[in-house]
Formats: sequence, C-alpha cells, structure tokens
Amino acid sequence: MILDKFRLDGQVAVVTGAGRGLGAAIAVAFAEVGADVVIGSRTQSELESVAKQIEAVGRRAHIVVGDLAHPETTAELAGKAVEAFGKLDIVVNNVGGTMPNALLNTSVKDMKDAFTFNVLTAHALTLAAVPLMIEHAGGGNIINITSTMGRLAGRGFAAYSTAKAALAHYTRLTSLDLSPKIRVNAIAPGSILTSALEIVASNDALRDPMEKATPMKRLGDPLDIAAAAVYLASPAASYLTGKIIEVDGGLIVPNLDLPIPDL
Repeated sequence: MILDKFRLDGQVAVVTGAGRGLGAAIAVAFAEVGADVVIGSRTQSELESVAKQIEAVGRRAHIVVGDLAHPETTAELAGKAVEAFGKLDIVVNNVGGTMPNALLNTSVKDMKDAFTFNVLTAHALTLAAVPLMIEHAGGGNIINITSTMGRLAGRGFAAYSTAKAALAHYTRLTSLDLSPKIRVNAIAPGSILTSALEIVASNDALRDPMEKATPMKRLGDPLDIAAAAVYLASPAASYLTGKIIEVDGGLIVPNLDLPIPDL
C-alpha cells in the first residue's frame, strides 16, 4: 500500500522549536505516523502540552527545555534522543526567526544574531546528530525549515531572508556531503497562521490583502507544513535529497509589504 510509505513506525525524531507553531504541528504529525519524538524549546508548559498530544496517539515524547538560540544547547538534543530512545533517525531544524527591520536600522550584530539563530543552530545539531544517526540507525534524514522569504525580495527582511537563504543553500551543500546514508532536504513555508502572525489572523484589514496576494487565496495552516515534513521524513521521499519544497500557496512575490519608506 502506498500509504505505508508515509509511515515512520519505530523511528526517533528530534524537532527543535516544538513548543508551538510549526514545530509542534510537525512533532505531533510524526507521532501520528509512528515516531517517538524529542521536543525542545524554552517553555516547559508548551512542551508538556505537545507531549500530551504525542502520547495521546500512543507514542513517546521526551521534553528538553532550553534556549535553542544557542547552538551548543541545540546540539545537545541529538544525544538526548539516544539517551531517551536508543537511536536517532530524523532531525527537524525548525528553530529560527528574526524580526523585520529597515536595512539601515539592521546592525552588524542583528545580522550576526540572525545567522546564529537560523543557520548555526542547524549546523550544530547536524554535526552532533550525524555520527549518532550512522552509529545507531545506519543513516537518517534531516529537514531544515527555511522560508519563502529566502528566495523573495521584500523590504525589511535583510537579516531574516539572508539567513534563510543561507540555510537553503546549506541544505544543498550538506546533502552532497552526507549522501547516500543521510538525506537532507528543506521546507520553505510561506505565510502560515502561527503565533508569529497573530496580529494578521485577527485583523481583516491585514489578512484580506495577504490572502488576495496569494495565488491559493488563503494563508497556510501549520498542518500544511507538517504534511510536507512527514513526506520528507518518510520512505516515500527516499529518492529525494538536497531539495527545498516550497509550501507557500504559490507565492512569486511577497504577500506582505512592510511600511518602510524610500530613503
């Protein structure tokens, strides 16, 4: 049965930034198709809520509380997975994000922080995970969460978009270094209705223009990203590596213009 190709029975996954939003949706989706999941973020209560959802579908959850903006903290999740469940098959580098700002208000430190949070955390966890994947599972796969803004140009996104573009190319580069034992792919979400877009979700004056500017005429749901992650993690994607799946409603230009004036 083709649906069996999308199962993750007996596999162990690590998902960063899993207390809410995309990370939480991905972690629960993995559990629904058979995986045990190590979930990491800064907030204990959020992780406990996600863990209950994982356990409700009959899988195991292991909570790791920490500030994943620090690469050395993120790297620890790989070893935690082996300690908790005996192996590691899947890593989702989801933690990241950077507030938009006008270019001339974006300092060198801002750019460095964006690169650290979005790229170096992923690199640190990848370095820690790969030897453990090979030792305990014989291989595995890594999924990086980039952004549609890593390929589109919009005012205010110099730090964020540059970091996400770097993560996308990091995906291509590492896929070559780690093949054939480990697959590396990425998902580039568009505008997804998570807490980051709370102000949009509750404001029709903001939401309506964004939906009209999106070819699919709606904003994304976290489950749209979770479904793509299940595919990439599963045997159904066993011939796919080094690719970025764009789950963005068909965007070819940004659907949100920030009010940043000309110089």
